[in-house]
Amino acid sequence: MIWSISDLHLSFASDKPMDIFGPHWVNHHSKIEDNWRSLVAPTDTILVPGDISWAMKLEQAAEDLQWLASLPGTKLILKGNHDYWWDSIGRVRDALPDSVLALQNDAVATEEAIVAGSRGWLLPGTPGFDEETDRKVYERELLRLGMSLEAAARLRRSAPTKPIIAMMHYPPILESGPTAFSRTLSKACVTACVYGHLHLEGEWPEGLNCVLDGVRYMLTSCDYTDFRPVRVLQTGGEP
Repeated sequence: MIWSISDLHLSFASDKPMDIFGPHWVNHHSKIEDNWRSLVAPTDTILVPGDISWAMKLEQAAEDLQWLASLPGTKLILKGNHDYWWDSIGRVRDALPDSVLALQNDAVATEEAIVAGSRGWLLPGTPGFDEETDRKVYERELLRLGMSLEAAARLRRSAPTKPIIAMMHYPPILESGPTAFSRTLSKACVTACVYGHLHLEGEWPEGLNCVLDGVRYMLTSCDYTDFRPVRVLQTGGEP
């Protein structure tokens, strides 16, 4: 199976307790571990689309990454907006423990699917989007998503029956309808897209868990899922 859980916000080597954001965050890593071990098999794949560690440098993230590696399954991770430790992709990949793979504007073929993705960015028209400062980053992330999906298409030539799953950190859709990100995903015939970033209950409109233009969108922030990995795909490509 393929599972997803996002925004782990681990801080084993730094003083960044998450319970300042509410009592449900008390010992949240223990909740994640208990749920993960009860659901995920060693042969499964788990997508972790960003905000993995509060560490500021790659070396400081080692303990958090080792904890992640100790859990069952193969983990595919993606950079989030708080992953300041994420260095050049070469350095990150060299530092990752076994069973943890990094995705950055490229694609990976797993037993169950082809996984592509990029971080994404704030969408035009959403709170906080500034034309002067955000437009350039937004357009760059669109290009990077396109690069990743092109890599997925190349991998799919040798595995034409495998579905393409996308992972992004920022939400790629709006409640009001399609976006440039969602159109890009639909054009690439993506089966499902998992994302995170949203935490506060007021940011959790049900319209952001939906099927839009053939793509199933799933918010997998750990506090949204009650600190449980959620199933994205089961063996055979069935959602």
